[in-house]
Amino acid sequence: MPPTPRKAAAAVFSDDAAAIDASREFAFSDADFRHLAKVAYDYAGIALASSKQNLVYSRLSRRLRALGLTSFQEYRQHLEESDREIESFINSISTNHTKFFREAHHFDHFRTHIAVPFVQSAHGGANRRLRVWSAGCSSGEEPYTIATVLKREIRDIERHDVRILATDIDTDILGKAARGEYQLSSIDDVPKTYQSFFQPVSSDDETTNVIVGEDVRSLVAFRRLNLMESWPFHGLFDAIFCRNVMIYFDAATRAALVERFTKQLKPGCWLYIGHSESLIGSHPGLELVGRTVYRRIA
Repeated sequence: MPPTPRKAAAAVFSDDAAAIDASREFAFSDADFRHLAKVAYDYAGIALASSKQNLVYSRLSRRLRALGLTSFQEYRQHLEESDREIESFINSISTNHTKFFREAHHFDHFRTHIAVPFVQSAHGGANRRLRVWSAGCSSGEEPYTIATVLKREIRDIERHDVRILATDIDTDILGKAARGEYQLSSIDDVPKTYQSFFQPVSSDDETTNVIVGEDVRSLVAFRRLNLMESWPFHGLFDAIFCRNVMIYFDAATRAALVERFTKQLKPGCWLYIGHSESLIGSHPGLELVGRTVYRRIA
């Protein structure tokens, strides 16, 4: 079942009279910010503190220019009238920052506790199934890192049913992720044993980029998913990565999300969260086994 709709924004804002900065290109009042913060929270669980007001103005000003609007009050009206604008709104305020092999200890754990045991259990040629979910995959570096680890360890991976689901709420960033093309400098920190999975390619501006090899890209399926809505999954996962996503949620939203992640894991399998995140208190279905690595209790 979908989570219960939220009744209030995550942060408490002043009820003082709206303040408008006359130096700004567009009229943007405190009331405008409170309204937009509530929409972000109700729809996507994103908690926008009052300190984010300038950031919201900066990012959404581009939408106002594109739409030919003159104030955020007009934008609020447009947001209510257009079912499609909510997607552009969330895309605009979402933050996408990641890199290949970010928080490398997670991939060391993933290799030794998932990839290697999978190879050992599949010894003798038996076809095996493996499912990994990269929740909040951003521009794709995380799921492709997972894929390179699996590809390197499982030499006959094409004989098995191995898939990585990569989801994000931002449709623009998913398009970039699916292409699998990145700046050459993006693989500077990739271990040399994995760099062969990236191939040089000339970009439109005649610079050299890299593209993730087709044999790696074929392991990943990119899909749009709002984590606050119902999840269309039928099976359980061997591992779930949700890293540096829950920092944008309040405590209640994080707790509800972790509960859902736990139920979506196979018993004995793994949840990886970001280095700046922690589970509030203890979860009866999870045990901490390493730095921001949790195991579903069997």
